[in-house]
Amino acid sequence: MKRNANLLVVYLSLGGLSFAVLQSLVAPALSTIGRDLGASTADTSWVLTAYLLSASVLTPIFGRLGDMIGKRKVLIGVLVALAAGTLLAALAPSLMVLVLGRVLQGAAGAILPLSIGIVRDELPHEKVSVTVGLLSAIFGIGAGVGIVAAGPIVEHLSWHWLFWLPLVLVVIALLGAIFGMKESPVRTPGRLDVLGAGILSVSLVSLLLAISNGQKWGWDDAKTAGLLVLGVVTLVAFVLVELRVKEPLVDMRLMRRRGVWTTDLVAVILGFAMFGAFVLIPTLLQLPAATGYGFGKSVSQSGLFLLPTVLTMVVFGPIAGTLNRRYGPKLPLFLGAVAVVAAFTLPALSHGAIWQILASGILTGAGIGLSFAAMSNAIIEAVPAAQTGEATSVNTIARTIGSSIGTAVVAAVITSNSTARGLPADDAFTIGFGACAAVAVLAVGAALALPSARKRHQQSVAAGVTDLPPEPEELHVPFVHHGRR
Repeated sequence: MKRNANLLVVYLSLGGLSFAVLQSLVAPALSTIGRDLGASTADTSWVLTAYLLSASVLTPIFGRLGDMIGKRKVLIGVLVALAAGTLLAALAPSLMVLVLGRVLQGAAGAILPLSIGIVRDELPHEKVSVTVGLLSAIFGIGAGVGIVAAGPIVEHLSWHWLFWLPLVLVVIALLGAIFGMKESPVRTPGRLDVLGAGILSVSLVSLLLAISNGQKWGWDDAKTAGLLVLGVVTLVAFVLVELRVKEPLVDMRLMRRRGVWTTDLVAVILGFAMFGAFVLIPTLLQLPAATGYGFGKSVSQSGLFLLPTVLTMVVFGPIAGTLNRRYGPKLPLFLGAVAVVAAFTLPALSHGAIWQILASGILTGAGIGLSFAAMSNAIIEAVPAAQTGEATSVNTIARTIGSSIGTAVVAAVITSNSTARGLPADDAFTIGFGACAAVAVLAVGAALALPSARKRHQQSVAAGVTDLPPEPEELHVPFVHHGRR
């Protein structure tokens, strides 16, 4: 039984890792891909945009389907889509085919909520928080691995290998899901809310298109403003529809719970900060040393400077799970947010020495590792088991939107603070790191607003989460083990 549980975690981890790696792996190679396929910079940006749009639109749909018809069935389906999209991208002879492959890959955004649901259903209570911490941290780790690995792969092989290598992980995860997992027994029978899914799709597509292309089009351009307005209006319409339909895609009443909305807010903020770092640090490292503030590193070398960030995430994800089991998710979420504030405050004050960049990266890894793991555990403890998929799907979308906003804002800061030669000015990095630090302060406030241990347990019982016993360290009552989920 223990061996089966370990293999289950391995297969789920590989699926999550491959999706997260593919999210960021192409970013450092966009210019190379554009040159090879004869596409403009604006057109090539769709390689990233299509992935984000697909993930944002399809994650809640597949998360809800998993709750309805079985998480393993849907997980196999999204892994097949991920494998097909990755193969198509690896073979792509044109930008259009590559973008289509990226759309298929984005469908696998539901891997994290489905995996968390499977872990909650299948593993003993005492193992859930640590395992969820590991799976959640893997999404940050994968994004970092993608940035680190992209340069060497493109320099020594070709951009096509950005997809061939992750495809191996996807196939292993798919075979593991088919032959090494059993179907989770927890279901929420019902019908898919097609109207709600349609309205949410319009809203997310509008918002992410505006955010992704705002710098290129101009933030005061009619297209940008129109899409932002359409996105906000349809988002409001989605909330109103979901409050009225019998079987909503997302139960908005769950979103009212303090343990849910505070965690989703942290997800947006830390998604912003993490991808802000992935833009700022490689850019600063690759600037010519002759500027007086750049370090003159190659793409491969600058990626390696993010390796400590990735390794720190690996260490602190499981640590967050251990802290959660003993003290609840509030403490690791708070500590993670504080670490992220420190990570960006340091280079905002001074970024002229390599040690400052490395220290910032290590703090970022610790903060993201702690926070991402704690977010998933906070969601799990706030909602009934049957609604894990939809609640964690919303949290995943929040993280994706935050990543898109962070990338767009930092890119705008760099572009608007350039030298006469078109290079980013030193002030661009001071402002960029400072903006990320200021935003991260909001995450500290949101973490402090998370319900206390006693309040969280009371809310869990009220929500029907009766399989979550209070921890003795938290509530000072005898611990009673309620068995498997």
